[in-house]
Amino acid sequence: MQGIEQIAERVLARVPEWIWDGETLPVPVESIADDVFGLLVREVDDLAGAPGAPALGSGQSLSGLLLPSLGELWVSRSEALQWPPRRRFTIGHELGHWCVHRDGPADGAVYCRAASVVEDAPPASEARPARAPEEEEANLFAAALLMPARLLEREYRRDREFGGLCERFEVSGAAMGRRLHAVV
Repeated sequence: MQGIEQIAERVLARVPEWIWDGETLPVPVESIADDVFGLLVREVDDLAGAPGAPALGSGQSLSGLLLPSLGELWVSRSEALQWPPRRRFTIGHELGHWCVHRDGPADGAVYCRAASVVEDAPPASEARPARAPEEEEANLFAAALLMPARLLEREYRRDREFGGLCERFEVSGAAMGRRLHAVV
């Protein structure tokens, strides 16, 4: 998965300084999606109403979706209001699909169920559900984009207080825990 990390680093390297100076936290993921890639980020009440959305079973929901032909990235408004760090992760995840999978075999919208955009780990008693490789890659991209390795290492050396790291990067504890494990 080193290739995914490098793709995220290349994306961050091409962000104009007027958007992000490469040092200040948090990484402005929505501005990157909008100003660098020209993707409109929309918060929508019901993602199931998106063009071509898959039928959802009882209790299923969509966290985000990418509509490449429209240049739009949609996120669940209710999730965004309830969990702002999840909104940032979902934007990063969908941007990962744009940067890594857009030209792949799925020549249309990319829909991500809440279980696919995983920043929160399941309880220790539950096995982690298997996800499609594309979903895992999009999660890795989001983590690398929101928590660049060199900045995470810098901040970890300054102050190892876990809650403070989560606040500075504006990510969930689960996302930070997995990223720390991968980087530090």
